[in-house]
Amino acid sequence: MRVPMALDRAICAEWYRQNRRRSHALFDSVRPEAYYDRPIPLRNPICFYEGHLPAFSVNTLVKRGLKESGIDSDYEVLFERGIDPEDASSVSRESNGWPSREEIRRYGELADRVIFEALADKPIERGDDPVLRGGLAAYTILEHEPMHQETLRYMWHRLPFERKTRPAQTGRANVGGAPPAPRTVRVPRGAATLGTSQNRWPFGWDNEFAAHRVEVPEFDIDIYNVTNRDFLEFVQARGYERPELWSEEGRDWLRLENVTHPLFWEANGDGWWWRCMFERVPLPESWPVYVSHAEAEAFARWKGRRLPTEAQFHRAAYGTPEGSERSYPWGEEPPAAQHGNFDFRSWDPEPVGSHPAGASAWGIEDLVGNGWEWTSTVFEPYPGFEPMPSYPVYSTDFFDGKHFVMKGASPATARELIRPGFRNWFRGNYPYVYASFRTVGGGS
Repeated sequence: MRVPMALDRAICAEWYRQNRRRSHALFDSVRPEAYYDRPIPLRNPICFYEGHLPAFSVNTLVKRGLKESGIDSDYEVLFERGIDPEDASSVSRESNGWPSREEIRRYGELADRVIFEALADKPIERGDDPVLRGGLAAYTILEHEPMHQETLRYMWHRLPFERKTRPAQTGRANVGGAPPAPRTVRVPRGAATLGTSQNRWPFGWDNEFAAHRVEVPEFDIDIYNVTNRDFLEFVQARGYERPELWSEEGRDWLRLENVTHPLFWEANGDGWWWRCMFERVPLPESWPVYVSHAEAEAFARWKGRRLPTEAQFHRAAYGTPEGSERSYPWGEEPPAAQHGNFDFRSWDPEPVGSHPAGASAWGIEDLVGNGWEWTSTVFEPYPGFEPMPSYPVYSTDFFDGKHFVMKGASPATARELIRPGFRNWFRGNYPYVYASFRTVGGGS
């Protein structure tokens, strides 16, 4: 779905409908006995998110935006906000303390009715109200839900196979063959525009503003993401046992969690399996490796290289030899299947280099899709940052020096979220997300 610059009620309603269909399918894929599970201890139980998605929409558009009463004030507090992975201790409610799924679904149905009414007839775009100006609250709820759908996907990835149901017509993972040989390309000195410009995109989260240009010295960068085969060399070289390769936080994480390999890998005698969403397969050497920032940084040090900065990623992804910048690595055409592995088309990664049509002007592949990409940039506000009126705490709680910017997209990133300015972020020792990386040399 292409999002027009001017708010279109019919498109917003269809977008919301698409979001809700996808969410229902995700929750239906969880077996009833797993509904109160917490497959990731650092996240709320599954049931919370089925209530959170409609409650957030009511709290944001109906209550904060339209200044109307909600549906159920108790639910709109209970399901108001998730937790940061650092705050796992804040979730202590037992399974019998949550509403039943029938009650949560009933609330969701009432919320959907109210939201559809608002999108159809209510004053959701008003220039005199900062929450509604430019349709801010409407766009906030429309992008919020698919962001959580990605969270749900990687949560589901940790569920035992017997506690979830493979959807009909789900194909087997494309494990591919041998990966292409690692190669780098030189990106000359030039400017990169960080952030989102309101005259080019109808919406952006507060941490995307204000758009600004920075000069980026010359550097070289991997054409392909680091693959499982590349990372296997690091594991076999006992990289997890070499403290000089790790940050202090990384060393503490290895020791406390007894980490010896990527989370998505599972030992198989003398070899390795990769844990797909619905099956295990022999380690696909050509897939991008999914790791924490700490693991990516240690690998880069082992190679005598570094993780790219956010500015280097932008220059590599959107810059051109002529000095112009593209809306997407491949040009101006809206994101489509030939450009990358995103928009929920696959439950798992694909071999690197599978989408040459998505390459950047420098020939760098998979910059959007197949896995978020860690950068070395600490998540901080841009100059001129202001909290967004529709969701004031969206970014501010995470400007703590402990989170790192990720760019690009994963297989579970909705195409409506794909724009140069979009920023994702996580703690350095958070291993659950679909995040890969590539390395750089030269520059600074």
